[in-house]
Amino acid sequence: MQLIIISGKGGTGKTTVAASFAYLEDKSIKVDCDVEASNLHLVLKGDDIERHDFFGAKTAKIDPDKCQKCGECERACRFNAITEFQVDELKCEGCGACTVVCPYQAVSLDDDLTGETLISKTGKGYLSRAEMVIGAEGSGKLVTEVRKNAGQYKKNNEPFILDGSPGVGCAVMASVTGCDAALIVVEPTQSGLEDFLRLLSLIRFFGVLPFVCINKYDLNFDVTRQIEQVCREEKVPVMGYIPFDATVQRAINELKPVVCYPKRKAGRQIIMIWNRLNERIKEEIKK
Repeated sequence: MQLIIISGKGGTGKTTVAASFAYLEDKSIKVDCDVEASNLHLVLKGDDIERHDFFGAKTAKIDPDKCQKCGECERACRFNAITEFQVDELKCEGCGACTVVCPYQAVSLDDDLTGETLISKTGKGYLSRAEMVIGAEGSGKLVTEVRKNAGQYKKNNEPFILDGSPGVGCAVMASVTGCDAALIVVEPTQSGLEDFLRLLSLIRFFGVLPFVCINKYDLNFDVTRQIEQVCREEKVPVMGYIPFDATVQRAINELKPVVCYPKRKAGRQIIMIWNRLNERIKEEIKK
């Protein structure tokens, strides 16, 4: 079973919920798909046991010894990345058009380092994650590699818990595809509701079972009721409601999952959502 915790926008509490689920399920393999801002390892801690460079893009290079300055590459480039027979790496999209038109084979495509993948061994199991180079492209490819690395540590039938990227972009699509279920963390704001609807459409496109939890539901009861109404109309089960709780900030500051405070409101509710979600997924899988 692969469960992804996801949100339509950043800052909704997605990683807070994901870290708590990962902490509660000792046998699970954890995957941090938020490669542009990986932070699950800060909460779960542990030691890095694997680290590999990841080359997720290509950049054109012009060999000055072979270049005859015919200008064909510059005319073929649609991104204005070639000027005076020099390649601007920030503009180059790695499309390869310049390599095709060059009659002297002076242009090549070189692999571009876009990040590195890591495997950490934590007290709660293995965590696969990545650190992406700032401004680099290919986040979707990097997510796919992170998930592939996690699969190497599956021995029996361990569940996978994935902390997804926010939004609906390439990294999100690479995170969602192949998952069995998705818990969408929604906040009771108008933008949170609209982003939720976009994300729900994406999840259903990939055939993933959608579930919802509403974080800080008590900050805006009107929008919370709107979200509930949408979930009823779309037949999306609401697994629970997490109240605003100052303990969450304390847990973040102390780099601990919120469920380490089970007597507090937020921790208690997340535990209930986890138990309820597990039972519901089992029921759906049996159908």
